[in-house]
Amino acid sequence: MDKNAFNAEVNPTTLKDFIKRFGPLIKPYRFRAALGLAFTIPLGAMDGATAMFIKYYVDNVVVAQSARWVSLLPYIIVGYAVAQGALQYCSLYLNGWVGNKITTDLKEKLYKKLLTFDPQFFDTHNSGDVVYRFYSDADTASNTLINNVKLFLTRGVSTISLVFVLLYNSWKLTFIAVAVFGLLVWPMQTVRKKIKKITPKLVSSGSDVITSYNETCGGSKTIAAYNLQDYQFKKQRGILQNLFQLSMKMIKHTNWLSPLMHVVVALGVAGVAWYGHHLILAGEITMGNFGAFLGSLLLLYTPLKSIGNSYIDIQKAFLATERVFRILDYKPKIKSPEDAKIISGVKKGISFERVFFEYKENAPVLRDISLSVPVGSTTAIVGNSGGGKTTLVNLIPRFYDIKSGAVKIDGRDIRELDLFSLRRQIAVVFQDNFLFSGTIRENIMLGNPHATASEVEEAVKGAHLDGFIAALKDGLDTHIGERGVMLSGGQKQRAAIARAMLKAAPVVILDEATSALDNKSEAIVQKAIENLMKNRTVFVIAHRLSTVQNADTIVVINEGKIAETGTHEELLKNGNGAYKNLYNAQFKEKKKKQNPAKSLPLFEVFEESADEK
Repeated sequence: MDKNAFNAEVNPTTLKDFIKRFGPLIKPYRFRAALGLAFTIPLGAMDGATAMFIKYYVDNVVVAQSARWVSLLPYIIVGYAVAQGALQYCSLYLNGWVGNKITTDLKEKLYKKLLTFDPQFFDTHNSGDVVYRFYSDADTASNTLINNVKLFLTRGVSTISLVFVLLYNSWKLTFIAVAVFGLLVWPMQTVRKKIKKITPKLVSSGSDVITSYNETCGGSKTIAAYNLQDYQFKKQRGILQNLFQLSMKMIKHTNWLSPLMHVVVALGVAGVAWYGHHLILAGEITMGNFGAFLGSLLLLYTPLKSIGNSYIDIQKAFLATERVFRILDYKPKIKSPEDAKIISGVKKGISFERVFFEYKENAPVLRDISLSVPVGSTTAIVGNSGGGKTTLVNLIPRFYDIKSGAVKIDGRDIRELDLFSLRRQIAVVFQDNFLFSGTIRENIMLGNPHATASEVEEAVKGAHLDGFIAALKDGLDTHIGERGVMLSGGQKQRAAIARAMLKAAPVVILDEATSALDNKSEAIVQKAIENLMKNRTVFVIAHRLSTVQNADTIVVINEGKIAETGTHEELLKNGNGAYKNLYNAQFKEKKKKQNPAKSLPLFEVFEESADEK
C-alpha cells in the first residue's frame, strides 16, 4: 500500500454504511446478535412502564391512598427490578459475546491482509502505524458498532414508549418537550466537523507513541551503549506532549456539547413545569398525569445530557471503520496472476533481461541489468555499498516488482508464476536473520513444518549446530526469546542455515551471511554454508572477496549497473577493473591488520586509493 494512501485523510462513514460494512461479519452470529438485541427491546420499553407507573402511583397512592395499591407496591418494585436486571444481564452477555467475536474475526482478517503486503510497505511505514491501524482501529470499530447498535435500539424503543406516555398524558406539553430537540442540530454538526479534523492527528500521534516503545525495546542495547536515555526520554516526552495538546484540543472543541445538552434539557423541563402548572389549575390534567409526564420527560432527556460523549465515540468509530475497510479493500500490487503457473523446480536457470528497478519514482537503483545464471551454478555479486547488490537478489523471490525488463526462471517471467510456488523454490539466508519467539526446533521447522525428526537432525548437523544443541539442557526445545535474543550471532546464522536446509529449495540466496561475524564464527558458519550450497543454484552477496573466489561467476555491480563479470582469475587479469580495485583494497586492509605497526597514516591511505583509481 502506498504510504500516502495509507495515511490519507478519510471521511467518517455514515451509520448506514457502518452497519452495511459489518453485515458479513455479523452474519455467522446473527442468531445470538438478534437475541441479544431482542432483549434490549423490553429493556427500553420498561422506561415507558416506569413513567406510567408514576401516574398510577400518584393518583392511587399519594392522592387516593388506596390500601390495595400500597400492599402491592413492594412486590411491583422488586419484581420490576428483577426483570430489568435479568434482561440487562442477558443483553450485556450476548452483545458482549458477539462484539468480541466480531472483533476477533476482524483482527484475523486484518492480520491475514497484512501478511499479503509486500516488503516495500514495511520499508515505508513505521511499526506504530501498523499496530494502530491493524489492531486499535479494529477494536474501536467493532466494539463501538455493537455497543451503539444496542444503545440506539434501547434508546429508540425507550424514546417511542416515553413519547407515547407523553402524548397519553398531555399532547400540549409534548409539543414543548419535543421542540427543544431542534436546538441540537447546529451544535452536533459543529462537533462532527471538529472531530473529523482532529481525530486523524490524534491517531497519528498515538501511533508515534507505539513506535517509540517498539524502538526502545528493539534498540535497548544501542540506547545503553550510547547513553541515549535522556535523548529518548526527551523524544518520547515531546510525542506525549503533542498527544496531550491534541487531546485537550479535542476536549476543548467537542466537550462543550454535553454541558450545552444540560442547558437544553433545563429549558425543556422549565417550559413543561411552567405550562404544566397552568394545565393542572385549569383541570386539563391531574397530578398523576403531570407526575408521569415529568418522569417520562426526565427519562427521555437523561441520555441527551451525555449525548456529546456518545456522539464523539460514534464519530471515532465511523472513522476507524473507514480506515479498517480501506485496508481490507486494498489490492496488493505483488500477487499471483489469475492464470498463475505452478513451478516445481528450476531446470535450466535464472535470467535477468534488461532489468530496471526503482524504489522511488525517477530514482533508479538498478539500470539495464542483463544476467544469465545456469542451474546448479554459484554466482557471487560484489561491489561497493549501496550499489544494488541486495536489491538485485530481492527481485528473484518478487519481494519487489521491476519497473521494466524481466526476471525469468526457465524462460518464464516470474510475474506469471504462482507467488507461493515461486518462493517455495528459494531459500534466503540474510545478514541479520530474523528468529521468532519460541524454541530452536520451531524456528528450524519453519523451513518445512512437516519435516521428520531425522530430517531436522540432519539439517542441524549440516548447519554445524549439533555441538551447541547437545550442550543445552532442553536441546532443540530451548526457548530463544524474542528475535532469538538468547543466541549469539553465529548461532542465529547457523539456525537460519538449518532452516534453509530443511526447506530444501533448489535456489539459495546468501545475503552477506557472514559479514557480521568474527573470524571463528565465520569459519564455522562458512562450513555450514558450503553444505547448504551443495547441488543448488546459489546467489552469494559478499563483502569479503575471499569467500567468493571459487564462484562460477562473479558479478561486479556499481551504482546500479553491471561493471564486469567473470571468474576470480579472469577479473584479476583486468588491470584497472572494478573487481581488481576492490580486491587490492581488501588485501591491503588485511595486510595492515596483520602488521599494525606498519599501518599508513589515514591521509596516506586516501592518497594511495586515489592513485590506484
